[in-house]
Amino acid sequence: MPAAEQKKSYQVVKNFKGVNTQANRTAIDTDQFAWLENVQPIGFGNLKTLGAPSAGLFTWSGTPSAFYSCNIKNIDYVIAFFADGGAQYYRVDIGTTGTLAATGKFSASGVRIAQWKTDRILIIDTVKGLFNWDGTNVVSIGSISAYGMVNRGSGYTSAPSVAVSAPNETGGIQAVAQAVMTANGVSGLLFTEAGTGYTSPPTVTFTGGGGSGANAVVSTLSFAQGTVGAYVLSGGTGYSSPPTVTITGGGGSNAAATAIVSGNAVVGLIFNNNGTGYTSPPTIAFSTGAAIATAVATTDLSVDVSTFSGRVWVAQGRTVYYSAAGSYNDFVSVSAGNINLQDETLHNNITAMLSANNFLYLFGDNSINVFSDVRVQTTGTTIFTNTNVTASVGTKRIGAIFPYFRSVLFLNDYGIYALVGSTTTKLSNELDAVFPLIDFTQPVTGGQVLLNNILCAAWSFTYNDPLTSPRKVQAVFFDKRWFFTSQGALNYVTSVTAGGVISLYGTTSTALYKLYNSSTLGANVIIRSALWPMNDPIRDKQALKAAIEVTTTTVGTFAATIDSEVKSNSVALNVGYLSWVNNAGATISWTNSSSTIINWYNPGYLLYKADAQQYGKYLGLTMTSSNALFTLNTLELEYELRARF
Repeated sequence: MPAAEQKKSYQVVKNFKGVNTQANRTAIDTDQFAWLENVQPIGFGNLKTLGAPSAGLFTWSGTPSAFYSCNIKNIDYVIAFFADGGAQYYRVDIGTTGTLAATGKFSASGVRIAQWKTDRILIIDTVKGLFNWDGTNVVSIGSISAYGMVNRGSGYTSAPSVAVSAPNETGGIQAVAQAVMTANGVSGLLFTEAGTGYTSPPTVTFTGGGGSGANAVVSTLSFAQGTVGAYVLSGGTGYSSPPTVTITGGGGSNAAATAIVSGNAVVGLIFNNNGTGYTSPPTIAFSTGAAIATAVATTDLSVDVSTFSGRVWVAQGRTVYYSAAGSYNDFVSVSAGNINLQDETLHNNITAMLSANNFLYLFGDNSINVFSDVRVQTTGTTIFTNTNVTASVGTKRIGAIFPYFRSVLFLNDYGIYALVGSTTTKLSNELDAVFPLIDFTQPVTGGQVLLNNILCAAWSFTYNDPLTSPRKVQAVFFDKRWFFTSQGALNYVTSVTAGGVISLYGTTSTALYKLYNSSTLGANVIIRSALWPMNDPIRDKQALKAAIEVTTTTVGTFAATIDSEVKSNSVALNVGYLSWVNNAGATISWTNSSSTIINWYNPGYLLYKADAQQYGKYLGLTMTSSNALFTLNTLELEYELRARF
C-alpha cells in the first residue's frame, strides 16, 4: 500500500502592518515585518512601493550645514546655509536659483530660521545674531534697542523734529522717532519704527521747536555672542556732565558706552559699540565720581528663533526675548521684553523652540515648557502663561521637531514622542532596536510628507546598518505603523508645502533633490517578513514553494531568500507567463525581429513563484527589488510539517 502523501500547509499574509524591531523576528506578529524599506504598508493586501528621488535639481556652491523651506510673498523656497558662511536658495515653482548671502555672512553651523507672515524670514545665527531676508536683501536686525538723553536742551516751545540717520545696510529700514517734551526740554524719545540694518548706532538730530541743545544717543540690537551690556548699581552724586566710560578686560574688544546723567547721578549706559569676542564680563570704570556699573557679557548662544502671537521670539541660553506686539524688529517698545526660565525643570539651556497649535513650545534636553495666552495689559506691557508640561522628556535634536496634525512630534536619542496637549506619548516602541544604531554625531532632521495621499511623518538619520554599512535612511510613521525609506546620501531633509501638497526635499553634501518623486521608477525595496511559527513553534517545517502576488504594469525581477531562524537560501521568483497553444496542443512561441522569444502576460495582477528548499521551526521571506513601481498584495509560503523538537 503506497505511503500517504504528507499534508501540505500554507502561510498567507495579506493584512500588512508595519515594522517591529522591538522583539526578535520569531516573536513579532505574523503580519508585522522585521524590515520594510521604500514600501508603505497601507492596508489589507496593499503594500505599495515608493518612487525614487528626482534627479539633482541644483548643485550647491557650498556644503550645506542647515536646510529649510519658507514662503515669501507667496513664493516657496528651499534654502541651504553653507559651512563657509554663505547661503543659496532654490525657487520651487519655477526651479530658479540664487545667492541669499555671500561667503562669510553667517557662521559655519547652527543657523535657524522662522517665517514672519509671508513678508520675510528671520534668521538667527548662534554667534552673529539676528537677520531677516525679504527675498531680495539679507539685513541684520540692527534695530534700536535703547536710548538715552545726554542733554534735554532748553527753550523748546514745541516738540522738535527728530531725524535718525539711515541704516548702514542695503535694504535696511530707517528708524523713526518723536520727541517727548517736559518743561521746555526733551525728556525722551518715542520710536514709532525701530528700524533694521544698523550695524553701528545711528545719530539722532533735533531741529526746530524753538529751542536748542537736545542731544540723545542710541544703541542697536544684534543678539550676537560675545557682546557687552551693563546696568548701573550706584549712580553716584555730583555729576554735572556725563563722565567718560572705560571698559577693560573680558577677553574682547571695542566695547564703548556713553553715560547718561540725570539729577546729578549716572542713571544708565548706552553702548555706542557692544564689542566683540567677550568671553566674560569686562570691568567698567567712570572717569569721575563714585558711580558703579556692572557689565554683562553675552556668552550664551542664540539657539533658535520663532514667530508666535504676532511677535518674534529668540532663545538665548535660558532667556527668551520677544519683540513688541505686531513687530518683527522692535525689541525696545514697552510691549517687548524677555523672560528667564529659572525653574529646575529646565535642566540646562533651551535647546529649541516651535510655534504650533496656538502654543510656543520651548524644549530642553529633558523638559518642555509652553507659552500661551499672550496679551498686552493696559500699561502696554506683555504678559503670558508659562507652563511646564513635562520635566522628564525633551530633545536636543533641533531639526527633528515638527507639528503633525494637532500634535508635536520630536525625536531624541532614545525614541520618538508625540506631545498632545500636556501629555507626551512614545510612538517608537517598534523601533527600539534601531535607536542604538543611529549615529547621533550626524544630523537628524525630519518633516511631514504626503506619500500615496497619506500624510506621514519622517525622520532622516545615519543608520549603522549591521547587515551592510552606515547609510542614510528615513523612519516614516502614519496610523500607528512604521516603515523605512532610503533616498540617497541625504544629510538634511525639509518639508515643502506647494500647491497644497506637502513634499519632502533633501540635500546631500552637494545637491538638492525632491524625494519620492518618480512616478515610474521605484526606489530599491527590501521586505523582510516575520519568521512565522505557523501555529506550531516546536515543530520543524520544510518550505516547498514561495510566491508573491503583485499588481504592476511591467514585469520585473524579484530576488528573494527563504529564511529560517538559522540560515537563508536564495530563490528566483518568476512570473507565470501566458502560453499560446494550437489545435494540436503544442505551445507556440513568438519571436521578434531579432529572433528573441517574446513572453506574454496579463498586465495588472501577476503571480511570482519559485520552488523553495528550507528547514526550520520558523520560516519567512526576504524580498528585494529595483523594479518600477508596484503593489505587493500577498506573501505566500507552501510547507510541510516535520518532526517535533
